[in-house]
Amino acid sequence: MAGADFWGSPVGWTVLTVLQILAILIWLLLSLAFLLLADRKIWAGVQMRKGPNVVGPFGLFQSFADLIKFVLKEIVIPDGANKAVFLLAPITTFTLAFGAWAVMPLAPGWVVSNINVGVLYLFAISSLGVYGIIMGGWASNSKYPFLGSLRSAAQMVSYEVSIGFVIITVILLSGSLNLQTIVERQAGGFWNWNVLGGGGFRQLPAALVMIPMAVVFFVSALAETNRPPFDLPEAESELVAGYQVEYSSTPYLLFMIGEYANIVLMCGLMTVLFFGGWQAPFPTPFTGSWSPTAASFFGFMWFFMKVIFCFFMVAMAKAIVPRYRYDQLMRLGWKVFLPLSIAAVVLVAGWREFGPSV
Repeated sequence: MAGADFWGSPVGWTVLTVLQILAILIWLLLSLAFLLLADRKIWAGVQMRKGPNVVGPFGLFQSFADLIKFVLKEIVIPDGANKAVFLLAPITTFTLAFGAWAVMPLAPGWVVSNINVGVLYLFAISSLGVYGIIMGGWASNSKYPFLGSLRSAAQMVSYEVSIGFVIITVILLSGSLNLQTIVERQAGGFWNWNVLGGGGFRQLPAALVMIPMAVVFFVSALAETNRPPFDLPEAESELVAGYQVEYSSTPYLLFMIGEYANIVLMCGLMTVLFFGGWQAPFPTPFTGSWSPTAASFFGFMWFFMKVIFCFFMVAMAKAIVPRYRYDQLMRLGWKVFLPLSIAAVVLVAGWREFGPSV
């Protein structure tokens, strides 16, 4: 009883929350190390190369060697740069990228903050993410980083609009802004996932809208995170390396970790919104007799596998799709995705109002 009283007290709650945050942070950082290696290996495989294969068995420790290299290098700040903002920019990007994971449900009960407005929280955090890039570009006191940061701001704002409307279609199907509730309502098999209408075979006609919306979300996520073929803010043929030109050592590392954390966040969000989150693609009545911890690990395994598959698709897009021009990028966002996503919201709302009840 004394132990239960402690964990129920404000101090115990604080300790528990800090431990949860550390667990997710460590898991995420380790996952990023190997996903970054996977990204390079996939790219190499498409180009019929071997990729990193020297540091450790099969090159598994390459990311850790890169980490040590970046940490030990000298931090170089340009003479004309605003030093405070220059150093604050990568810290902002890094912090916001990891802060978004506070509401991401990894398994049943495995979420740091199970708030009822989790989707709105993610909107707010993702909107703030552009500030780190703008600050980095402006504080560098150079035209190339500044142009890169302006491109990035326009690009991220443009595709956030499409992502917002796509998420509204999922909210209409699920009837909740709580990410954990959205996952729970996709239980029972893949035919209950939101990508197929989110309500079994009776809701299957909604898949005609939701499958294209999943594609729109995936492509918009690539643009939102500045991934190829939409990496215009760091187009090396025009802007050297975009907003990161003047960065080296640990500040550059923080930018890169923040960027990859955002990519994995988008993969996790796609898993939660469209592909059932931690739910298995088939009914699992046998888990009813398991302990809650074992059932949670089973759910986490499915969540992680789906995230890895989404990341594989992101890596393949980088390897095989040529870079867009900036006017093509903007035309796709404003003239194609925005009307499509608005039409989808209207269609899904009509289906929920006049179609069969869930």
